[in-house]
Amino acid sequence: ESITTPKGVPLDVEIVRHPGSVVVVPVTSVGEIVLVRQYRHAIGRWAWELPAGTLEPAEDRARAAARECQEEIGLIPDALDPLGAFFPTPGYCDEEMAFYKATGLRVPGPHDERAAQDEDEDIETGAFSVERVHEMVRAGDIIDLKTVAGLALIERA
Repeated sequence: ESITTPKGVPLDVEIVRHPGSVVVVPVTSVGEIVLVRQYRHAIGRWAWELPAGTLEPAEDRARAAARECQEEIGLIPDALDPLGAFFPTPGYCDEEMAFYKATGLRVPGPHDERAAQDEDEDIETGAFSVERVHEMVRAGDIIDLKTVAGLALIERA
């Protein structure tokens, strides 16, 4: 796009337009955080992250968070509490990430809608104590900024 900056300077910029996303902080009945581990080609390594995903067109954010929770960890949350929404890379992308705390995690029943992992996903899950998750951040096992942000949000919720 060709824009004029607030100071009046003409500038050509590249902007990634994004439909938005949700990030889920699944908390088990014993207070553990459920993370997913998946390969991220852009960085050439596996990473532990919070479940997350892109919004479908006109999709309700809370519904998307419940869908992503089921798709990525196989559990349905009975409660979703909004934690906030943030722009992770506002310098070049308009993606807004909405964060949710998911509790009351349960296995899908016969009357629940079904959600499955995307075709390109190869996901491992793990439940970790909050203390262990902090150790994973310090050790460099958690390198994803949305995950670090979600963990910080859950501590103040």
